[in-house]
Amino acid sequence: MNQTNQRAYNFNAGPSALPLEVLEAAQQQLVNFNNSGMSIMEMSHRSADFEAVHNGAIDRLRKLFAIPENYEILFLQGGASLQFSMIPMNFLQAGQKADYVLTGAWSEKALKEAKLFGEPVAIATTKDNNYKNIPAVSDLVFNDDAAYVHITSNNTIFGTQWKQFPETNAPLIADMSSDILSKPVDVSKFGMIYAGAQKNLGPSGVTVVIIRKDLLEKANTNIPTMLKYSTHTDNNSLYNTPPTFGIYMLGEVLKWVEAQGGLEKIEANNEAKAKLIYDAIDHSNGFYTGHATEDSRSLMNITFRVADEELEKQFLAEAKAAGFVGLNGHRSVGGCRASTYNAVPYETCKALADFMIAFQAKHS
Repeated sequence: MNQTNQRAYNFNAGPSALPLEVLEAAQQQLVNFNNSGMSIMEMSHRSADFEAVHNGAIDRLRKLFAIPENYEILFLQGGASLQFSMIPMNFLQAGQKADYVLTGAWSEKALKEAKLFGEPVAIATTKDNNYKNIPAVSDLVFNDDAAYVHITSNNTIFGTQWKQFPETNAPLIADMSSDILSKPVDVSKFGMIYAGAQKNLGPSGVTVVIIRKDLLEKANTNIPTMLKYSTHTDNNSLYNTPPTFGIYMLGEVLKWVEAQGGLEKIEANNEAKAKLIYDAIDHSNGFYTGHATEDSRSLMNITFRVADEELEKQFLAEAKAAGFVGLNGHRSVGGCRASTYNAVPYETCKALADFMIAFQAKHS
């Protein structure tokens, strides 16, 4: 346990670590926001105070992520899982194709929902090797008549991440829930990017959607009002009551990213943090084995096994006793997983790497 502030070594996959500075700022303003005599959770979403918070978060996100002016930014609810349905409802007509690249459980779920509305096609999958890698971009063959191409940029369960995004004729749509703002991205390559906030952007409850305006013009209009993207773009995400506290926290996280030096600095930090843990795996002579192939390793979710099943249970038990939280792998695959999102400090990753080395020395 970190004795300086008694905070856990938090490797939870989501909801996940938030910057301590953001939590402390929220704590100070929780009861009386901006001298209003109210918490941000108590005030109207149509008040001037909240409007400033809301629009400030949009402006910061546009600047930090270099989002062009021909894209709308939405703060929605329902998580990425609702987007699995909203995307085909808006952009996939009956009998029309859409291309899906399967790289893990979440892309499987996205494909399942799309099958309710059109004829999506899994044009590539690495399921046959338990999703250890991302398909080579050069091997992808897209359908000429696809309405869109869907990918999941980072796979939390299997610990893989796209290192290069494909060039597509159809709009490229990416679920970036677990690596958005972890590095610079050329947003102009995408028709739409979406992400649940609870990994790199803030607390759970907010879903960010970044969508190109020309895509909106082609959207299906014969769907329920709340499920139309145009409903939310026409109302600045305020058609109904938004998750006000979550948007406030998202804005505070964006301020923190600015203070770190922007996405180039964030990316360098993430590479340094992940290297600590991957080095502990790679230099263990097989005591630890990574799940993902080296060319597909995620900087956000590091998945690995301990050589012996009983030792793995002991590793997780001793790690928990030492103050490490969230190291159990996803229930569907087991093993171990360290989620090293933006807000996870370098010192926390160093502590885990040191623990791994010490545990190996004790049990080799």
